Order: sequence, then structure tokens, then C-alpha cells
Amino acid sequence: MSQLFHIHPDNPQPRLINQAVEYLNKGSVIVYPTDSGYALGCRLEEKGAMERICRIRQLDGHHNFTLMCRDLSELSVYSQVGNSAFRLLKNNTPGNYTFILKATKEVPRRLMNEKRKTIGLRVPSNPVALALLEALNQPMMSTSLILPGNDFTESDPEEIQHSIGKLVDLIIDGGTLGQQPTTVVDLTTDSPEIVREGVGDTRPFL
Repeated sequence: MSQLFHIHPDNPQPRLINQAVEYLNKGSVIVYPTDSGYALGCRLEEKGAMERICRIRQLDGHHNFTLMCRDLSELSVYSQVGNSAFRLLKNNTPGNYTFILKATKEVPRRLMNEKRKTIGLRVPSNPVALALLEALNQPMMSTSLILPGNDFTESDPEEIQHSIGKLVDLIIDGGTLGQQPTTVVDLTTDSPEIVREGVGDTRPFL
């Protein structure tokens, strides 16, 4: 079974955060809390960990993986963003949004949408997720923990351990979370397109 860390949802314990980063640095797959339920995560370089995530979620090559970033400082390294798109990003992060952007060559091809060469980008507001990203000191490859056959992100750490505890290395219990998905906004063209309406306010992009 996976290791289980109980991390305070508002004041994450640095010792446990650093131990979680050690798992990531060893190539592990972790489950961690975000603002919209739990997510699966691993380091960008870890091809084997990403393949494990694809098996858990039963994903194909058309899926937009998400780069979880602590802030927008890493944006230009991994994505191509014009001035108007950058202003929208700056005004709406951190928050309940996933932004679809054109990927740069720094993004491993396996993380891109096969046809469109795009990548999702998120700056979460969840304190545990932000503490993890700060300690990791680089973006994390991530995807919402939606199990095959389900429509909603998993929200209960005990249920997660029961269902996939043998398939991941670490589960971070940050409490029971809401299941509302992020709002997905495509910023690859001049006009923003709402791909999925979720908890994030769509008005800034209309």
C-alpha cells in the first residue's frame, strides 16, 4: 500500500512537505490536494511515472496534461504566450482555472496533446499544493484524479487509498475537498475560448 501523509490543509508541515518532495525526486507517483479535488502528480522528467498515471486514469494521447506551477515565473519556459494572454493569466492566477497554451520545446512531447502540441497550465491556490511546488522548485506534471467511469474528481483521501492505494507511492491527506472542476480556458488563439465551465468565473474571458 502507498504511504499516507496527513498534512494540515492551511499550514502544511515543512517536514512532511520535504518528505513528499523526496518521493517525487525518486520518481514516485503521488496523490495531492488541489483547489478542485485531488490530483495525480510526478516530476516532468519521469516517463515511467507518467505512464503509471496514464494507466490509472486510462488516458490516451489526446489528453491535455497540466503543468502545476507555483507562479507565472516558469511560464515563458514551457509555453508561448502573447501580451493579451499574459495579462489574462496574471489577473486570474492563482485560481480555479486551467489554461491551455501552445507548448515550447522544453515540454516533453509525451506531455503534449498529440495533435495540437498544447499543454495545460495551472497556478493553484491550495496551500499544500503551493508548498509542494515551492519545495520541488519546478513545475509538476499533473492531472485530476478522475477514476475510469467517474465524472468527478476524487475528494476523499480514505476512499482514494481504498481504490488506488496499491497503484501510487504516496497519498497526501489534506482533508476532504470539494469536487468542482476548474474552468478550462484555451488561450492558443487571439480570442479566449471557454473549453469547460467550472468553478472559476468565466466573465474575465468573455
